[in-house]
Amino acid sequence: MRVILVANPKGGSGKTTLSINLAGYLASQGQRVAMLDLDRQKSASQWLAIRDATLPAIDLLRDGQKGGSDWLVIDSPAGLHGKNLERALKLAHKVVVPIAPSLFDIRAGQEFLAALHAEKSVRKGHDFVSVVGMRVDVRTRAGVTLEQFMAQQQLPVLAHLRNTQHYVNAAFEGKSLFDLPHHSVERDIEQWRDLIDWLDR
Repeated sequence: MRVILVANPKGGSGKTTLSINLAGYLASQGQRVAMLDLDRQKSASQWLAIRDATLPAIDLLRDGQKGGSDWLVIDSPAGLHGKNLERALKLAHKVVVPIAPSLFDIRAGQEFLAALHAEKSVRKGHDFVSVVGMRVDVRTRAGVTLEQFMAQQQLPVLAHLRNTQHYVNAAFEGKSLFDLPHHSVERDIEQWRDLIDWLDR
Protein backbone atom coordinates (compact mmCIF):
# COMPACT_ATOMS: atom_id res chain seq x y z
CA MET A 1 0.00 0.00 0.00
CA ARG A 2 1.35 3.41 -0.99
CA VAL A 3 0.71 6.21 1.48
CA ILE A 4 0.16 9.89 0.66
CA LEU A 5 0.42 12.25 3.61
CA VAL A 6 -1.30 15.61 3.08
CA ALA A 7 0.14 17.95 5.68
CA ASN A 8 0.48 21.57 6.68
CA PRO A 9 0.56 22.89 10.26
CA LYS A 10 -1.81 25.75 9.50
CA GLY A 11 -5.58 25.31 9.52
CA GLY A 12 -7.43 26.47 6.42
CA SER A 13 -4.59 25.61 4.05
CA GLY A 14 -6.76 23.30 1.94
CA LYS A 15 -5.62 19.92 3.32
CA THR A 16 -9.04 18.29 3.21
CA THR A 17 -9.92 19.65 -0.23
CA LEU A 18 -6.64 18.30 -1.56
CA SER A 19 -7.00 14.97 0.28
CA ILE A 20 -10.49 14.14 -0.97
CA ASN A 21 -9.61 15.08 -4.53
CA LEU A 22 -6.41 13.02 -4.46
CA ALA A 23 -8.48 10.07 -3.24
CA GLY A 24 -11.13 10.79 -5.86
CA TYR A 25 -8.56 10.84 -8.65
CA LEU A 26 -6.98 7.55 -7.60
CA ALA A 27 -10.39 5.87 -7.22
CA SER A 28 -11.42 7.14 -10.66
CA GLN A 29 -8.39 5.27 -12.08
CA GLY A 30 -9.64 1.96 -10.70
CA GLN A 31 -7.29 1.95 -7.71
CA ARG A 32 -8.38 0.60 -4.32
CA VAL A 33 -8.26 3.68 -2.12
CA ALA A 34 -8.67 4.31 1.60
CA MET A 35 -8.59 7.52 3.61
CA LEU A 36 -7.38 8.09 7.15
CA ASP A 37 -8.99 11.23 8.59
CA LEU A 38 -6.85 12.57 11.44
CA ASP A 39 -8.20 16.11 11.29
CA ARG A 40 -10.22 17.16 14.34
CA GLN A 41 -13.08 18.49 12.23
CA LYS A 42 -13.47 15.12 10.46
CA SER A 43 -14.50 16.81 7.22
CA ALA A 44 -13.14 13.97 5.06
CA SER A 45 -15.16 11.47 7.09
CA GLN A 46 -18.30 13.58 6.58
CA TRP A 47 -17.57 13.73 2.85
CA LEU A 48 -17.20 9.96 2.66
CA ALA A 49 -20.45 9.50 4.60
CA ILE A 50 -22.45 11.28 1.88
CA ARG A 51 -20.56 9.75 -1.05
CA ASP A 52 -22.89 7.77 -3.29
CA ALA A 53 -22.24 4.03 -3.54
CA THR A 54 -22.39 4.28 -7.35
CA LEU A 55 -19.22 6.40 -7.39
CA PRO A 56 -15.73 4.82 -7.35
CA ALA A 57 -15.27 3.41 -3.86
CA ILE A 58 -13.12 5.06 -1.20
CA ASP A 59 -12.92 3.37 2.20
CA LEU A 60 -12.59 5.13 5.54
CA LEU A 61 -9.76 3.61 7.54
CA ARG A 62 -9.90 3.94 11.32
CA ASP A 63 -6.72 4.90 13.16
CA GLY A 64 -4.81 1.72 13.96
CA GLN A 65 -6.52 -0.38 11.29
CA LYS A 66 -4.54 -2.14 8.61
CA GLY A 67 -5.83 -1.57 5.12
CA GLY A 68 -5.77 -3.76 2.04
CA SER A 69 -5.88 -0.88 -0.41
CA ASP A 70 -3.51 0.15 -3.17
CA TRP A 71 -3.35 3.70 -1.78
CA LEU A 72 -3.93 5.36 1.58
CA VAL A 73 -4.50 9.13 1.70
CA ILE A 74 -3.95 10.68 5.14
CA ASP A 75 -5.70 13.97 5.90
CA SER A 76 -3.49 15.16 8.75
CA PRO A 77 -4.40 17.51 11.59
CA ALA A 78 -3.28 21.13 11.82
CA GLY A 79 -0.22 21.55 14.00
CA LEU A 80 1.42 18.26 13.02
CA HIS A 81 4.97 18.42 14.41
CA GLY A 82 7.59 16.68 16.53
CA LYS A 83 7.19 12.97 17.16
CA ASN A 84 3.77 12.87 15.47
CA LEU A 85 5.27 14.34 12.30
CA GLU A 86 8.18 11.91 12.49
CA ARG A 87 5.82 8.92 12.79
CA ALA A 88 3.67 10.15 9.93
CA LEU A 89 6.69 10.61 7.67
CA LYS A 90 7.85 7.06 8.33
CA LEU A 91 4.49 5.82 6.99
CA ALA A 92 4.44 8.04 3.93
CA HIS A 93 5.69 7.32 0.43
CA LYS A 94 4.74 10.82 -0.69
CA VAL A 95 4.10 14.05 1.22
CA VAL A 96 1.92 16.72 -0.35
CA VAL A 97 2.00 20.17 1.25
CA PRO A 98 -0.87 22.51 0.35
CA ILE A 99 0.00 26.19 0.82
CA ALA A 100 -2.38 29.11 0.31
CA PRO A 101 -0.71 32.21 -1.19
CA SER A 102 -0.89 34.54 1.81
CA LEU A 103 1.91 35.98 3.92
CA PHE A 104 0.76 34.02 6.99
CA ASP A 105 0.41 30.72 5.14
CA ILE A 106 3.80 31.06 3.49
CA ARG A 107 5.47 31.85 6.84
CA ALA A 108 3.74 28.91 8.52
CA GLY A 109 4.78 26.73 5.59
CA GLN A 110 8.38 27.88 5.93
CA GLU A 111 8.66 26.57 9.47
CA PHE A 112 6.96 23.31 8.53
CA LEU A 113 9.15 22.74 5.49
CA ALA A 114 12.23 23.36 7.62
CA ALA A 115 11.00 20.59 9.90
CA LEU A 116 10.49 18.32 6.91
CA HIS A 117 14.02 18.93 5.72
CA ALA A 118 15.29 17.94 9.15
CA GLU A 119 13.80 14.48 8.74
CA LYS A 120 16.22 11.88 7.45
CA SER A 121 13.63 10.32 5.15
CA VAL A 122 13.06 13.64 3.36
CA ARG A 123 16.77 14.33 2.89
CA LYS A 124 17.08 11.14 0.84
CA GLY A 125 15.27 12.70 -2.09
CA HIS A 126 13.26 15.79 -2.99
CA ASP A 127 10.84 13.61 -4.95
CA PHE A 128 9.39 12.63 -1.58
CA VAL A 129 7.78 16.05 -1.00
CA SER A 130 5.63 18.18 -3.28
CA VAL A 131 3.94 21.56 -2.80
CA VAL A 132 0.54 22.55 -4.13
CA GLY A 133 -0.57 26.19 -4.28
CA MET A 134 -4.20 26.33 -3.18
CA ARG A 135 -6.71 28.91 -4.40
CA VAL A 136 -4.02 30.66 -6.42
CA ASP A 137 -3.47 32.08 -9.87
CA VAL A 138 0.18 31.66 -10.85
CA ARG A 139 0.05 35.02 -12.72
CA THR A 140 -0.77 37.05 -9.60
CA ARG A 141 1.71 38.63 -7.19
CA ALA A 142 0.77 36.03 -4.58
CA GLY A 143 1.41 33.23 -7.06
CA VAL A 144 4.80 34.65 -8.04
CA THR A 145 5.75 35.14 -4.37
CA LEU A 146 4.86 31.52 -3.61
CA GLU A 147 6.98 30.32 -6.55
CA GLN A 148 9.96 32.41 -5.43
CA PHE A 149 9.70 31.16 -1.86
CA MET A 150 9.50 27.53 -2.91
CA ALA A 151 12.46 27.96 -5.27
CA GLN A 152 14.50 28.98 -2.22
CA GLN A 153 13.34 25.78 -0.51
CA GLN A 154 14.42 23.77 -3.57
CA LEU A 155 10.96 22.23 -3.81
CA PRO A 156 8.69 22.49 -6.83
CA VAL A 157 5.17 23.86 -6.76
CA LEU A 158 3.69 21.03 -8.81
CA ALA A 159 0.22 22.49 -9.10
CA HIS A 160 -1.56 25.81 -8.75
CA LEU A 161 -5.21 25.02 -8.08
CA ARG A 162 -7.43 27.98 -8.82
CA ASN A 163 -10.20 29.24 -6.58
CA THR A 164 -13.32 27.71 -8.14
CA GLN A 165 -16.74 26.60 -6.95
CA HIS A 166 -16.25 23.24 -8.69
CA TYR A 167 -14.42 21.90 -5.61
CA VAL A 168 -17.06 23.29 -3.24
CA ASN A 169 -20.05 22.04 -5.21
CA ALA A 170 -18.54 18.59 -5.74
CA ALA A 171 -17.83 18.22 -2.00
CA PHE A 172 -21.47 18.98 -1.16
CA GLU A 173 -22.39 15.85 -3.15
CA GLY A 174 -19.67 13.59 -1.78
CA LYS A 175 -17.82 13.90 -5.09
CA SER A 176 -14.35 14.92 -6.16
CA LEU A 177 -13.40 16.96 -9.19
CA PHE A 178 -12.80 13.67 -10.99
CA ASP A 179 -16.39 12.51 -10.48
CA LEU A 180 -17.78 15.50 -12.39
CA PRO A 181 -18.40 15.62 -16.17
CA HIS A 182 -15.00 16.10 -17.77
CA HIS A 183 -16.15 18.88 -20.11
CA SER A 184 -17.25 21.06 -17.18
CA VAL A 185 -13.98 20.78 -15.22
CA GLU A 186 -11.43 20.33 -18.00
CA ARG A 187 -9.54 23.50 -17.09
CA ASP A 188 -9.28 22.44 -13.45
CA ILE A 189 -8.17 18.89 -14.23
CA GLU A 190 -5.43 20.29 -16.46
CA GLN A 191 -3.96 21.99 -13.37
CA TRP A 192 -3.51 18.56 -11.77
CA ARG A 193 -1.37 17.10 -14.58
CA ASP A 194 2.10 17.61 -13.06
CA LEU A 195 0.91 16.50 -9.63
CA ILE A 196 -0.56 13.32 -11.11
CA ASP A 197 2.68 12.63 -13.00
CA TRP A 198 4.61 13.04 -9.74
CA LEU A 199 2.34 10.57 -7.95
CA ASP A 200 2.92 8.00 -10.68
CA ARG A 201 6.73 8.16 -10.45
